[in-house]
Amino acid sequence: MDDQYVHIREDNAPTEIPAIRWDEPPEGSVLVLLDQTRLPAEEVELVCTDPPALVEAIRTLAVRGAPLLGIAGAYGVALAAVRGFDVDDAADALASARPTAVNLVHGVRRAQSAHRAALAGGSDQEQAAEAALAAARALHQEDAEASGRMAEHGLALLDELLPGGNHRILTHCNTGALVSGGEGTAFAVALAAHRAGRLRRLWVDETRPLLQGARLTAYEAARNGMAYTLLTDSAAGSLFSAGEVDAVLVGADRIAADGSVANKVGSYPLAVLARYHHVPFVVVAPVTTVDPDTPDGASIEVEQRAGHEVTELIAPQVPVAGAEAGGGIPVAPLGTQAYNPAFDVTPPELVTAIVTEEGAVSPVTAEALAELCARSRQVTI
Repeated sequence: MDDQYVHIREDNAPTEIPAIRWDEPPEGSVLVLLDQTRLPAEEVELVCTDPPALVEAIRTLAVRGAPLLGIAGAYGVALAAVRGFDVDDAADALASARPTAVNLVHGVRRAQSAHRAALAGGSDQEQAAEAALAAARALHQEDAEASGRMAEHGLALLDELLPGGNHRILTHCNTGALVSGGEGTAFAVALAAHRAGRLRRLWVDETRPLLQGARLTAYEAARNGMAYTLLTDSAAGSLFSAGEVDAVLVGADRIAADGSVANKVGSYPLAVLARYHHVPFVVVAPVTTVDPDTPDGASIEVEQRAGHEVTELIAPQVPVAGAEAGGGIPVAPLGTQAYNPAFDVTPPELVTAIVTEEGAVSPVTAEALAELCARSRQVTI
């Protein structure tokens, strides 16, 4: 693996977080990532010069979030092609770096298909690499545009479900500009409500064990001047019982054909709480997150991560002398076994609506999702 860190300049536009970018310095093309493991303490960029470096960045969550993983995967194929690596080998390694996020596979295969088509059409290696890069850039732009449309559809749905504005929204994990080519998925809806003067409070789950809510969503909310409050995941129930939550907004890493939603672990309990307290539970994700080849929730492969993420407090930006495993601070006895799924699955009957760039589906059924995907393919064509 060949990578390096560089500090980035101060960003004067708070909503323009450079989560990913392609760069072409004199020494050769590179993929540059805002290292999300270092936030919020430091804003530093991770420079990937080869596919193995990007695979490691994906596995360690330096780059994360379903839509952004798709973009990263596509750029990774282009990087392999430009740098002279075996493109198919690189594509397979990238596609398997995280098994649950279907967008990663989608992005990888899209750029790989562009590369193969160019070679089959008589292009040389350099032209085929350009074709892969063009596919990655197109996906990047499409995701940015989809983010804006999801925000519009999501805000319209909120206003329909909760007339009068003054929304109090609970969110889980991180779904903003750090996971997207644009301003995100679920967070983008909350941000649209904020800009429209209709967000009273954004409740932010800290999102154990890696604290994507505390480190990343709070970071984005603060940069955008939103009214937000951080809470432990286990405190969400008390908020519901006190009547302090008007809606739950979450993203998704994979949506099965029947409408089952795989999202960051902790989402399913929120859906159960929301149903009991008669609060809308809304999933916001691009159409590419819907996987027609996965029939139901039981068919979704849930990524199991290392136990040390639970048995240690992870603070990558603060090295611990003598620390092993994840380099964190031990919080459990040595040898403690840990159950650490990265995601859980929410069944469709607990989902009030799925919001995509093509509109919202409610109630969530296999037939409605299939129709939405068919409509999306027609628009794309």
